[in-house]
Amino acid sequence: MDIKADTTESFQLKTVQSYLDECPYWHDGTVAPGPKMTAMQWRIWTLSIAGKFFEGLVVFMTGVALPLIAKEFGLDASQHGLVGSASLFGILIGASALGGLSDHFGRKRIFIAELGLFIAFLVLICFTPNFTWLIICLFGMGLALGCDYPTAHLIISESTPSGSRGGLVLSAFGFQAVGAIAGTVLGFIILTLDPAISAWRLMYAAAIIPALAVFAARFFIPESPHWLAAAGRHAAAETELQKLLRRRPPYPKTIFLSKAKEKQADHGEKTGYRALFARGNRRALILASVPWFLQDLGTYGIGIFTPTILAATVGHERQHAANISDLIHNDLIASKGAALLDLLLLVGIVFAVLLADRLGRIGLQVFGFIGCAAGLFIAAQSSAYSGLTQTAMIFTGFMLFNFMTNIGPNAQTYLLAGEVFPTAIRGRGAGFAASFAKIGACLTAFLFPILLADLGTSILLYGLVATSLVGALVTWFFRIETRGPSLH
Repeated sequence: MDIKADTTESFQLKTVQSYLDECPYWHDGTVAPGPKMTAMQWRIWTLSIAGKFFEGLVVFMTGVALPLIAKEFGLDASQHGLVGSASLFGILIGASALGGLSDHFGRKRIFIAELGLFIAFLVLICFTPNFTWLIICLFGMGLALGCDYPTAHLIISESTPSGSRGGLVLSAFGFQAVGAIAGTVLGFIILTLDPAISAWRLMYAAAIIPALAVFAARFFIPESPHWLAAAGRHAAAETELQKLLRRRPPYPKTIFLSKAKEKQADHGEKTGYRALFARGNRRALILASVPWFLQDLGTYGIGIFTPTILAATVGHERQHAANISDLIHNDLIASKGAALLDLLLLVGIVFAVLLADRLGRIGLQVFGFIGCAAGLFIAAQSSAYSGLTQTAMIFTGFMLFNFMTNIGPNAQTYLLAGEVFPTAIRGRGAGFAASFAKIGACLTAFLFPILLADLGTSILLYGLVATSLVGALVTWFFRIETRGPSLH
């Protein structure tokens, strides 16, 4: 096998992505399998999955902690709603306001800063003295988690080969589900060991030391060579790419980036949010934002029904918690049930990881939206039945929805948002799409209970069937398939 990329081939100046995708070849010119991922590439992936893991851990652990928080601070209905939506609103703001900073300051700096911000508010919430500080801390953690939506995606996709990019990004995204399961299990364990109102503070405190370890490790990764090259810093890009591709034996031994090709790739690109609405980027903006918005409408709407599913399939709550013992009992039931439901989300993301680089993003997203519509349609039919049949139809419909959303729109919208924009505005584009999606989530969180009371369960579910089908149509008509092609 010939790996003489440092002689003839390497002196033909290439782009960053061509080095990442480069394969060795035999003397007769037959291409051999590509080199394995380097230790640095795996380190970057591992540190990225840690961020998604903490997101799932803390967000879902808050669901376990919420009854205890409400009891300690004596929350009324409106305050209860603010606690539930504070992190969500923080994610909405953080994804665009902070995620876009990576286009200006670099991926690595923001990758480090976002976790530092998360840790700061994680520590503060353990000592929060009142409701106001609680909301501030939850919003602050949401800001950091929102920033991680585009940044974690870019830090992986800009350091990995095109052929495996989708699977690597989605497997990292899937650790939200792993974190969700861990968060509910951790909450259950802490409640079991310390059945007290103050146990919610220990839940958050348990995440501090692991988060600090990840924060320290993020200082020792290279900056994105894609971002450096797009910024015109070609010498720095060559240095960082050499660190990223360090192997034994060394391959490639030397790296020479083509300035002409990098300039051509980003020729005419404007930097700033106005550039997202330029004619050449409008199709990408619609594809990245609108289906994600529609997907979040359904995802957060179905979350309203979770207590009903838990009560019917896991156990029976004590309807009126007369004392602390009853409150802890109800919370333990909810945490066990939530962990059970989260398992199907994990199954869905596993299928997405296996299929994204084989079947493509667009096909899976369209298929997933249609599957979501089917699941919601089944659940909507439950109103015509009663007893176990009704429960079975609701459970079947929502479980189908959870599986199909993770194999399709929940996973693919995240993946596409970080791939369809040019390098110079990729952080802003992915951040804007995530923020636009969270507008849908916030609208659902506030309006769903009102619409449920006014319209009824079936009509509301039929409405979500319609939004899922619209999501499939928008995906198809504005499709940009990103499976395989270089990020250039």
